[in-house]
Amino acid sequence: MKAQVLLPKVFNFPFTYNSKVKCKIGNLVEVPFGAKKEIGVIWKNNYTVPKNIKIKDISNKTEYSIDKKLVDYIEWFSSYNMVPVGLVLKMAIGSTNQFIRIKDNSIVVKKTKINNFNLNEEQLSALKFLEKVNNKFDVSVLQGTTGSGKTLVYFERIKKIVEKNNQALVLLPEIFLTNDFKSRFEDFFGFEPAIWHSKITPKQRRLIWKGVLKNKIKILVGARSALLLPFKKLGIIIVDEEHDTSYKQDERVIYNARDMAISRASFEKIPIHLVTSVPSIETYNNIQNKKYRHIKIFKRFEDYPLPKAKIINLNLNKIKDKFIANETIDLVKNFLDRGDQILFFINRRGFAPYLICKKCGFKHVCSNCSLYLTFHKIKDKAICHHCSFEKKIKTKCKSTGNCEFIMYGPGVEKIFEEIKEIFPNKKINIFSSDYLKTNDETKNLFRKINENEVDILIGTQMISKGFNFPKLNCIVVIDADFSGRGYDLRTTEKNIQLYHQLSGRAGRFSSESLIIYQTLTPYNSTLNELIKNKSEQLLQNELQLREKNKLPPFTRLIAIIVSSKDRSLSLQGAREIKVRLNQIHDLEVLGPVDSPLLKIKKNFRSRLLIKFNNQIFMQKKITKVLNGLKISQKIKLTVDVDPINFS
Repeated sequence: MKAQVLLPKVFNFPFTYNSKVKCKIGNLVEVPFGAKKEIGVIWKNNYTVPKNIKIKDISNKTEYSIDKKLVDYIEWFSSYNMVPVGLVLKMAIGSTNQFIRIKDNSIVVKKTKINNFNLNEEQLSALKFLEKVNNKFDVSVLQGTTGSGKTLVYFERIKKIVEKNNQALVLLPEIFLTNDFKSRFEDFFGFEPAIWHSKITPKQRRLIWKGVLKNKIKILVGARSALLLPFKKLGIIIVDEEHDTSYKQDERVIYNARDMAISRASFEKIPIHLVTSVPSIETYNNIQNKKYRHIKIFKRFEDYPLPKAKIINLNLNKIKDKFIANETIDLVKNFLDRGDQILFFINRRGFAPYLICKKCGFKHVCSNCSLYLTFHKIKDKAICHHCSFEKKIKTKCKSTGNCEFIMYGPGVEKIFEEIKEIFPNKKINIFSSDYLKTNDETKNLFRKINENEVDILIGTQMISKGFNFPKLNCIVVIDADFSGRGYDLRTTEKNIQLYHQLSGRAGRFSSESLIIYQTLTPYNSTLNELIKNKSEQLLQNELQLREKNKLPPFTRLIAIIVSSKDRSLSLQGAREIKVRLNQIHDLEVLGPVDSPLLKIKKNFRSRLLIKFNNQIFMQKKITKVLNGLKISQKIKLTVDVDPINFS
């Protein structure tokens, strides 16, 4: 009997083998491939069997098997995102060679004390609304003011699903969220969740993979890649912070985990809940069109109000070479005198975003990418945030001696220094990925914050997501910039979500809290509507603008990035691809143009943007054209379906 076996490699088709034992679609088998033996999956028999080729035998059928629904989903995922089906399979089964050969004991579930939580009327009403749909595909949006207890609502929902011997998948946008989330989870369920992300050990990976496959793990909390795990009896998917752009994976296999989660739920015929304080524009549009069910909860814990807002005009208040206005300092002092914690928010890592020599004008630019280097005082080096290139800043000046650099724009480290000068006796910490490299460092900082051993935090965007700091009652946005950078379609949407979430970090246990927006554009309409807490009106305006300009979600976009070490070669390649794509009807091809980030990792980048009706599945036709191209090996193609930005 002949069988098709798909290998978890960069192939878009399975290989034919002889099978001496009965195999069914989804069985994991060991097969000879080249000089090695590999683990693959029995695939559908709708591929042509090659002629005049000696067909090898399947070496061994393993005890493991993935569900037919997952096989169908992998094929759809590959087709939609225009990536080889073998690479998608790799995301689902990983390096199964070692998974299968190494025998592990079952995962040990550590039991902890369960705390009792009582839902308020609003939360109970939301829970009943979500429970109306069971055992069938349904997308429901749970929207709630930050601090209103959305997590508790979906915890209750999960609890009932798991009691029926089904599994639950909770997706979080960032692995940094998992520490704070984990403690809340343990309080509610009385055991540690299984956590899946790129930083877990190979042993944990093996145990979790086998645990979900055998329905031994009931609840999995994970980042994007958890979406393709081979669950035995998946009963529900939760996408927390569904609006977060971190759900978009932008390297190797490019996909949007939120959208792919909705599709996985559809293939599994199970409900999915999207959880948010301010929905993404696509979700908001689907709510308006009654495609998604929608429930809102408004009340924060103990009915504490959202923070008041204050705009400080930096054109009038800024002191020379300083970034914190006098009026801000006076307001912050009042909160510190009460024993409250303060957060200074600046969405720039490092000390200074760029350096310019005041004598010769030399700028530190990455030698691999067309980006300014950011000076990091912690390392005393200038670093590229794209490729991690580092260099000492001492440079021979074109004028005389060494360059004398002026540092433009503040990063977290610069703000840290300034605050240390203003409040020398206060305990100050930086909350940024550069400073929280390990789990222990993150846990330690959380402990210090919760035990009131920190007076002032200086944080990047990472801090706006899902953290609960009881004594945090004042937030200062160092530079509330609503201008965008010209190549991000979602600037307005992201700002609405970011600042709404950020304000929700304050005043969770206080009736007096404040968010201060320092800005050079105090009359910006988005900012002024935002402080009136009119985020839905802003989304409605944004949606109308998108419809008028024929932009997503009213059309579908696919970006093709053509990169090469030679700039002219990347542009020429893009032109040739455009000629071929123009042969497809009902397709508009824009470009080619140089990418705003012209060079990344020594490769020059040209972009094409394909635009078409979002009701048409055009990916198969585009893939066929791209697969038929004879392009130079010096050119690399990257396809991004539903791009988040145009960098």
